Amino acid sequence: MRFRNYRWLGLTLALLAAAPAAADPPRRIVSLSLCADQYLLALADPSQIAALNRFSHDPAMSWGVAKARAFPGIRGSAEEMLTLRPDLVLTSGFGTPAALAVLRSRKVKVVDLPWDDRFESIERTTRQVAALVGHPQRGEALIAAMRRRIAAVGTPPGRGRVAAYYQRRGYLTGQGTLIDEMMRRGGLINLATKLNRPMLSYLSIEAMAVARPDFLITDHGGKIRDKGTEMLEHPLLAGTVPASRRINIPEALTTCGGPSYPDAIEAMAAGIRKVDGER
Repeated sequence: MRFRNYRWLGLTLALLAAAPAAADPPRRIVSLSLCADQYLLALADPSQIAALNRFSHDPAMSWGVAKARAFPGIRGSAEEMLTLRPDLVLTSGFGTPAALAVLRSRKVKVVDLPWDDRFESIERTTRQVAALVGHPQRGEALIAAMRRRIAAVGTPPGRGRVAAYYQRRGYLTGQGTLIDEMMRRGGLINLATKLNRPMLSYLSIEAMAVARPDFLITDHGGKIRDKGTEMLEHPLLAGTVPASRRINIPEALTTCGGPSYPDAIEAMAAGIRKVDGER
């Protein structure tokens, strides 16, 4: 009887030894896009991050710039990435086909993350990246934290009023975008939806003056930086939607869907309430 028990124990140990081990988490991860940067900075260990997108060090575009400056920023050439010896590369529509082909030929795992245009997609990508970097529990914790922050915004302050997200050179952000979803969460009607415009379309200052939205949402902070932002301070536009009815949401919060989403929602809600308080 004792011999039989020892035999079964030996067989069990042999089977365990033969079973494939769980895959080790990647040790050198490279991000090629600002969108992938966000997830990586929020979910990976710092020691796992080998490099980020070159714009990750730009405070105007990068949500995680304070953390990102601790890591190299790269353009994404094949030479750069091979020097970094990554075992996982995250893209989000970025990276040249030639450079990515070189990586794949070297058996480097390349994952193209989706373009997140709504919060449900952000949740899915959070889980995907958390699993890829070997920290699924961090993904669930991040999702729970984002949900709490969005819920804490409270009753949508927009109350069915119309807002236009107006970009440099007169481009209007429309339906099927993260901005559009943010507006709906904030209780606003997107002017582009009202005008049945696509995801991105040109709208002249004169047409904006005729539409007369209740709010104008911009990302330039009321400062003229170049020719593209100059038109956002045009006298006709200023007379139509004065500074007292403008909401500034920094570009770094809306460049990508990701962990920055609650910050953007809070900024929009705070902007609406500030305008209402100033009236």
